[in-house]
Amino acid sequence: MQVQNEWGEMRWKGRRLRVTLRRHLEHPVWKVWGMLTDSACLPLWLAPGQMEPRFGGRVQIAFANSGTPIDSVLTAYDPGRELAYSWSNGDGSLRPLCWTLTALPEGCTDLRLELNLPEGDRLATSCAGWDAHLEMLVAALEGIAIHFPRSRFREARVAFAGMASLLGACEVA
Repeated sequence: MQVQNEWGEMRWKGRRLRVTLRRHLEHPVWKVWGMLTDSACLPLWLAPGQMEPRFGGRVQIAFANSGTPIDSVLTAYDPGRELAYSWSNGDGSLRPLCWTLTALPEGCTDLRLELNLPEGDRLATSCAGWDAHLEMLVAALEGIAIHFPRSRFREARVAFAGMASLLGACEVA
């Protein structure tokens, strides 16, 4: 079973929740890719960090006020198409995520972010956090710096909690 609405899509795969978030971006793939992979751009929408842009490259992201420091490696690196790493560090459970970019007509990009979350992993909070950071990414692509959108985060957390509760009644297959 899957649940889908304007916030995203959720479905169980084994004992993990797969969440897909999408954005239609009116920017070319190369610009979006740069925001996702250039260490100088990460603080504009996510947090300060370093990324070695190659398969097996190290990903380190540090949050000043919240979150867990990330220390991971790139498990997929196909420039302009796919980027994957775990949203975790050496001590935590793996929380793989995968960015997929598709070039669209008129220089636009379809951005898809797939989260692969362990059961009981504060699902609504994780999903809402990524939704908020995607809003920051959209603003950064426009050259606008915004703070973490707390009201959007709270609204998204309620929406994702509702989606997760619909799936909670399903048997984990």
